Amino acid sequence: MRDIDSKTITDAVIGYCEPETDERLKYLLTHGLAHLHNFIREVRPTHAEWRAVIDKLTRAGSITTDERNEFVLFSDVLGVSSLVDMLNSDPSATAASVLGPFHIHDAPELKVGGDLIRGNPGEQVVVSGHVRDAGGKPVAGVTMDLWQTAENGLYSNQDPNQPDYNLRATMNLGPDGRYLFTTVKPAPYTVPDDGPVGDLLRATGRRAWRPAHFHVIVRADGYKPIVTELFLSDDPYLDRDAVFGVRKSLVVEYRPRHSIEGLPSDLEARSRMKIPFSVIDYDFVLVREKR
Repeated sequence: MRDIDSKTITDAVIGYCEPETDERLKYLLTHGLAHLHNFIREVRPTHAEWRAVIDKLTRAGSITTDERNEFVLFSDVLGVSSLVDMLNSDPSATAASVLGPFHIHDAPELKVGGDLIRGNPGEQVVVSGHVRDAGGKPVAGVTMDLWQTAENGLYSNQDPNQPDYNLRATMNLGPDGRYLFTTVKPAPYTVPDDGPVGDLLRATGRRAWRPAHFHVIVRADGYKPIVTELFLSDDPYLDRDAVFGVRKSLVVEYRPRHSIEGLPSDLEARSRMKIPFSVIDYDFVLVREKR
C-alpha cells in the first residue's frame, strides 16, 4: 500500500484481515486497533518513549515463568483484570475478583473439614460456609480451589522454605454444598516490584500493598465458575489494594473465639486449635451457565 499515511493506516491494518478471519477476532481487532491508533495519534509518543514501552514488555516476558506472570501483574495493577471481572460478573452471583499470578493447578485434595494449618505458624482460623444457587438452594458437585499466603506474606511458589502446595488445596463438596477447613490467617503483602511493574508503581508514587485475602475458585457442572477472593475486615490496606480486587461484598468478618465449643465435629483439627482462634463464615452463590 503506497499511499498510506497517519490517517489511513488504521483502516489499512484492519483491511489486511482475510475473509476467513473469525468474526469475534475481527471485531476485537477492529475496535482495539482503532482505540490504540487513536491513542497514539492523540499523545504522539516519541521514539524514545515507545522504545521504553517495548523494553518494559520485553522485560515482562523475560521474567515470566510458570510461577510468576508479569503480564498478569501488569493487567492487575492497571485495573484491567478487575474491569474484565466486573463486566463479566453476573449480579446474582458472588462478585468476581482477580486470579493473581500465583495460582497453581491441581493442588492436593483436602476433604471437607480438613486441615491446612499443619506446621504453619500464625493465628488459626476456621473457614466455613455453603455454595448455593441464586435461589438459595445448595449446589451439588462443587469443586473449590483454595490458596493463600503464609504468615510471612509469601505464597508457596515464591518461598523456597515452604513445602510444595503449602496452604493450597482442592476441595470436592458433597450434595449439601458445604465447605469447611482450618488454616492460618493470611498476611498483607506487596506484589512483586522487582520488575517493570515495580518500575511503573514507583514512577507513579503508588504502593505495592495488597490486603490479606483468601483466593477461591468455585465451579460446578452447569454453573458459571467464579474466581474470587475473601478479604479480612480488619485489614489496613482494604482501601488501597494495588490491584483493585476488593469488593464490599467480599469483605468478611473475622470473629475471635475462645473455646472449641460449637465447632463442627468433623473438623479435623478441632481438638488442636490454639485458643484464641477466629472463625469466618461465607456463602458463595453460583448462577447457571447461559445456553
